[in-house]
Amino acid sequence: MARAASAKTQTRIQKEKSELILSAALEVFAAYGFRGTTIDQIAAEAGLSKPNLLYYFDSKDAIHEQLLEDLLDTWLDPLRSLDAEGDPVDEITSYVIRKLEMARDFPRESRLFANEILQGAPRIMDQIAGPLKDLVDEKAAIITGWADAGRIAPVDPYHLIFSIWATTQHYADFDIQVAVVLGERADQRFDDAAAYLTNLFTKLLRPSEG
Repeated sequence: MARAASAKTQTRIQKEKSELILSAALEVFAAYGFRGTTIDQIAAEAGLSKPNLLYYFDSKDAIHEQLLEDLLDTWLDPLRSLDAEGDPVDEITSYVIRKLEMARDFPRESRLFANEILQGAPRIMDQIAGPLKDLVDEKAAIITGWADAGRIAPVDPYHLIFSIWATTQHYADFDIQVAVVLGERADQRFDDAAAYLTNLFTKLLRPSEG
């Protein structure tokens, strides 16, 4: 575990150094993955000596663990906001937009998570099997309730959530491909994606009339 993170309190300078290290590590991990990253690379990116970095974090594993812990908490916030009392279509399409905004605003974090999953999630399996699954189960039950009440079209709630993850996180994990293919339209890709995905999921979810 990171020394800095394990302390009850940090001075302002210690907190700034810890955040600097985590930001630098995020850049390196997102580019090279866990296996391709070294402490020396992180220290260089942060502009610190290796001994100085190791004062705050004991190892590469400790830095990676802290990043993933912070990431998962942030990553689940939009799904936590899905409100059983709200309008179902509005709630789900709003979730789509929040996930798309995260892909736009946190591309490095998305790639860090994707790299971990591609390796079999060895460092976050407990979180995936625990808090993440529990939250998805909770929201899937809400979506099923909406469908059973006829408020949305019949839909598999888990595959609906998976499809939202796939269609939104694509814009972070494959951003360079999206930008190249779109060419001159690349600058408006997130606005266009928001309009397209809102229309797509609205049509999927709207109950049939009659």
